[in-house]
Amino acid sequence: MALAYPQYNFICFDIFGTCSSLNNLRVLDEASNFSIFHGNICDAKAVRKCLVQHSVDAIVHFAAHSHVDLSFNSANTFCETNITGTVILLEAAREHGIKRFIHVSTDEVYGEVLPGATDHKETAPLHPTNPYSGSKAAADMMVCAFYKSFNLPIIIVRSNNVYGPNQFPEKIIPKFITLILRGDKVPLYGDGSYTRRYIYAGDVAEAFNTILHKGEVGQTYNIGTYDEVSNIEIVEKIVRAIGAKSSRHHHSTTEFDLAQHVHFTPNRPFMDSAYGVDFSKLRMLGWSPKTSFEDGLHLTVEWYRQFGEEWWGDISANLGAGEFKSHSPENLLEASLPINTNSLRSSSSPVDGNHPEIFKQDLV
Repeated sequence: MALAYPQYNFICFDIFGTCSSLNNLRVLDEASNFSIFHGNICDAKAVRKCLVQHSVDAIVHFAAHSHVDLSFNSANTFCETNITGTVILLEAAREHGIKRFIHVSTDEVYGEVLPGATDHKETAPLHPTNPYSGSKAAADMMVCAFYKSFNLPIIIVRSNNVYGPNQFPEKIIPKFITLILRGDKVPLYGDGSYTRRYIYAGDVAEAFNTILHKGEVGQTYNIGTYDEVSNIEIVEKIVRAIGAKSSRHHHSTTEFDLAQHVHFTPNRPFMDSAYGVDFSKLRMLGWSPKTSFEDGLHLTVEWYRQFGEEWWGDISANLGAGEFKSHSPENLLEASLPINTNSLRSSSSPVDGNHPEIFKQDLV
């Protein structure tokens, strides 16, 4: 959007933890309307400094802990970032007179869609079933409270699962692509029958563009798709996409050998069977998904084939064995610390905050 709207100034406020890579921002190195502020949303002083220093008039709040597995054993950490961090942003936005506050939630706050049930509309009650979705639902409620109490101009957005190039490989699609490209087996919870709806990152970016410019204050919008795929189907589709011979032919005759590519693992404490949102409200604003799952998956596979092993450095520890394990809050906190700057060079993007330099990898 920074390239599409040169008349806007964009500030990326980020802690730049393990999941981040400034390589994702390299395309904006020469953009005079883009800058970086290194900070933590739980740091009220840093948040206020950023808003004042850059005369911010709109906030799109993506920052969150979002790995469901980790939330089961680190609920406090998820609540600190997802709830307390959101409240700090809301308070700062109210004091600063923000004109639009877009809060990025998740479809998981609605809970699962049972077989035969209709997709969740924006007015559906919230029934979160894990600590991650519980923390996001609580944040949603605080956003609504600030709208009612202080007339803060908020919009809430709830999306299906997002995938695409540049996504850190702790999420299922990039993780499975990376493992299969390495010749390793992928872990599947239970029998692999759980389904999710996946929407391509480019379509989601266009949805936020639409909501930012056309969305109505005080409203909630679902970003959705009908591309519903089970976990075991994802593995098969990735295997076939990796075996495809050219970018023009997305279908491969590669045989899918379940035993060769999958090992089944014990399930986590609870797993919703499926999610689904009704996104007709956003369609009325003129948006609809354009990228099919097959096309988006092919683009994603090709990106990870070319860049996946270099973009973040060594990611082996984040691929994991796939079995549900206990993660201490200390380990989760460590994953949120600023990036290791060894063997990295200085970025040309403007940087603010308490750290005078942000570094990025110098890739060919």
